[in-house]
Amino acid sequence: MSTSSPPRRRKPRADAERNRTRVLEAARALFTARGEDVQMPEVARAAGVGIGTVYRHFPSRAALIEAAGEQRHAEIVTFGRTRCVPCPDAADGLARYLWHIGEVLATDRGLTASIEATLGSARPKGTAAERTEAIAAELIARARAQGTIRPDIEVIDLSMIVCGLAAVIRNGTGDWRRYLAITLAGLGDAAAGPLSDAVRARPVVRDAAPPAEGAPDAPSAEVPAAGTPSAPAAPSDPAKARAADDTR
Repeated sequence: MSTSSPPRRRKPRADAERNRTRVLEAARALFTARGEDVQMPEVARAAGVGIGTVYRHFPSRAALIEAAGEQRHAEIVTFGRTRCVPCPDAADGLARYLWHIGEVLATDRGLTASIEATLGSARPKGTAAERTEAIAAELIARARAQGTIRPDIEVIDLSMIVCGLAAVIRNGTGDWRRYLAITLAGLGDAAAGPLSDAVRARPVVRDAAPPAEGAPDAPSAEVPAAGTPSAPAAPSDPAKARAADDTR
């Protein structure tokens, strides 16, 4: 009489979720500290799991980096929803949201560099983008209703501000806090005229490029003054030149 062995028990889903969380936390810490040099085996060691576990949740390094970026965006949206929207002063809530984004980007420079190097851009996509735009729209709408922000500010304007903030932080072109403080002062000028009056399409005027070093100067085209006879062109044929002399 044969006895069948009991079926093997599958690991609970909670264990899989815990492992995924550990891998993401380890990856974010490593990418933040060291940037795009981090490889998958290092993430596995830091998370205390096997390399197979890492690839089971994230089939490629790009997928892991993308998930880390999505998690960061989700945390920013959660901060906006729980810490900024409830602010009694809507303008303060919007300012708190932008200051938080600045702090995150300044702290996570390495992660941002990894996302940009791998995915081409750190801007949110898909559902993450929709949630980011939704919280921005809610913050702007509340500030408009209270009259504490320019009435013509739109979500795209906030996106441009965040892009500029990210560029200042990434390139180290100045103090990002000063940039944001000046930006917020402009946003809060509710009495300012509409942007359509201030922003007009103007042709871009570029200075002519200087000649290369050692290159001869271009001949100047001088226009003779009125009434001044222009010199006759010299014939290229010597025979024609003599004939011309005989007729003078």
